[in-house]
Amino acid sequence: MCPASIVRPSLGLVPWYSPTDSCLFHPGFPIFHDALKGWSCCRKRTTDFSEFLDIKGCTKGFHSNEKPAEPFKADVSGSKNASDSAGSKSCTEIIVRGPKSAEKMQKERPRTPEQMTPLVLKVSRSLEQELEKLTLQSNIESEVVDASKTLVGTRCKHSGCKEIYQGSENEGAACMYHPGVPVFHEGMKYWSCCAIKTTDFNEFLEQKGCSTGTHLWVQPPEKQKVSCRYDWHQTSSLVVITVYAKTALPDLTKVLANRTQLDIQITFQEKKEFSKQLELWGVIDTSSCLVNMLPTKVEITLKKSDPVTWARLELSVAAPQIANETEPREPAGAPVVNIEEDSDGDLSWSEDEEFCD
Repeated sequence: MCPASIVRPSLGLVPWYSPTDSCLFHPGFPIFHDALKGWSCCRKRTTDFSEFLDIKGCTKGFHSNEKPAEPFKADVSGSKNASDSAGSKSCTEIIVRGPKSAEKMQKERPRTPEQMTPLVLKVSRSLEQELEKLTLQSNIESEVVDASKTLVGTRCKHSGCKEIYQGSENEGAACMYHPGVPVFHEGMKYWSCCAIKTTDFNEFLEQKGCSTGTHLWVQPPEKQKVSCRYDWHQTSSLVVITVYAKTALPDLTKVLANRTQLDIQITFQEKKEFSKQLELWGVIDTSSCLVNMLPTKVEITLKKSDPVTWARLELSVAAPQIANETEPREPAGAPVVNIEEDSDGDLSWSEDEEFCD
């Protein structure tokens, strides 16, 4: 029991002191969290500080003139000896390195073009089955073509050659043709391979070939350049580019890459060809990159050199900087024209781009 003349530091003590009354106090410590105030020993909480001070104690005991002990706090400012003794214990130090800044990554980009290396192609089993079906169908169609391509009267497809197929007797004959292309410029007509110029169109047609080879009785199908739809997404360590091209041919498809560039060449459906060159925003590790070929698309998985988020897929071309610090002022009253630049991060495709099916 503490004397009546001594101020009672017991927290939450009733206002009037009586030596015969017990001490009603809070044995815990105050808690202030999310604008709520209360004691750790009881559950009552309030937002008003005056009400917090008026919360009656939750425990009865003797009066005391000693201040309650402060809650335990860890000593973060230990001496050197204490730190050495703690370091002597078996512990593992973990150092976490933050991601590199865009400026630092820009400095680490190679200044000169590097050699392009082919990426590994992984063909799925489902694509192999689709290609087997297409091969079987093309073999049936080729049998019909083979029966018709040897018909007598077929003219050689080479430019400048007028030979007509007469059977096996002229099948191995030499073919005189023009490997170049016709040129018409300022009234002159000639072939780009021999440049024998003339103004008369009939004389131009009668020019004999300048190269010797074998006859071409059937014109092979030409590859058609197309623009396929493609998009991309990324994770913390990978960038995945998806090209939507159905039944891509593994033997005629290749993807070349170095640390900052990508060259995509995809041939699909026998004669369609998609070509795309990219200057990548970030730096990749070509040894860990992979190309997955599926029946409806081709996925190019690129391994990031650093686990940073790419702002976009392609590196934007920096605007030329003005050498002079002072710029000429516009005359008073001159109209101001705002030129909006296209965003490099826009992955939408134009109307001429198609889903390659």
